[in-house]
Amino acid sequence: MPLTVQRSNMSLLEWVLLLSLSALWGGAYFFNGVATQELPTFVIVLGRVGGGAIGLLIVLRLLRLQLPRGFAIWRAFLVMALLNNVLPFSLIVWGQAHIASGVASILNATTPLFTVVVAHWLTSDERITAQRLTGVITGFAGVAIMIGAEAAETLGLDVMGQVACLGAALSYAFAAIYGRRFQALGVTPMATATGQVVMAAVVLTPLALVVDQPWTLPVPSAEAVGAIIGLALLCTTLGYFLFFRILSTAGATNVSLVTLLIPVTAILLGALFLGEALALRHWAGMGLIAIGLAAIDGRLWRAFRQKLR
Repeated sequence: MPLTVQRSNMSLLEWVLLLSLSALWGGAYFFNGVATQELPTFVIVLGRVGGGAIGLLIVLRLLRLQLPRGFAIWRAFLVMALLNNVLPFSLIVWGQAHIASGVASILNATTPLFTVVVAHWLTSDERITAQRLTGVITGFAGVAIMIGAEAAETLGLDVMGQVACLGAALSYAFAAIYGRRFQALGVTPMATATGQVVMAAVVLTPLALVVDQPWTLPVPSAEAVGAIIGLALLCTTLGYFLFFRILSTAGATNVSLVTLLIPVTAILLGALFLGEALALRHWAGMGLIAIGLAAIDGRLWRAFRQKLR
């Protein structure tokens, strides 16, 4: 699948797919919220990547694609798995045990803010501009408002949960930069997704066995099992498939709009099914983060300037 497609407009089908993807990835926070009530962190994440890996291997077979061979590529899959799956998934799940799913999703929406900063330091072709710097500053101001001024004084589990979700966003930023090498290696996007999730399952299996000792846990309820299945097959297998489907036809800029849509789904599901409610500072912070992301994206500013001409 080519990664060079870039279009400013999307078709109706692409918008439907994008909204579906935002519902799936926003739903991951809901499923995490259900699962964390009964299961420990590594068991949840292993269930997600293990089931997701099986699903992606089946999709790869149906598409008649094969996983590449070679030590160098699988070493890259391992690094990508750590940056894009193991570390961020674990931080988000642990964080959601202490904060609302809507708050977690908003904080994780800062990934593009971190990506701008990381790309400036680690790449030669994605230097930060004045407009992007403004977006980064605005977005992080929103983060500061969300966490609150009392954070430095209390440092309770709720604050640590928010910091964990920010750590996940930072990890995703490094993954975005590191993942650029797979195109140069000639690895297809679906093979990259499958390879990294398979390696994530390999890494998490001993972690879950040693740390969480799942055989000592009570038998989970049908709701918890259903949440794990949803994380694996809907959020991971189907989510990755839709992501790369949109990427191949609409381009990276358009598919990145999902970042703005994910918190909406997460907040709605959290309010409807988990009884969560956001404080005023969370809404204010989300507004500033959205403004920051819009500034980084740039299309609203370009459209405004064109209308003035």
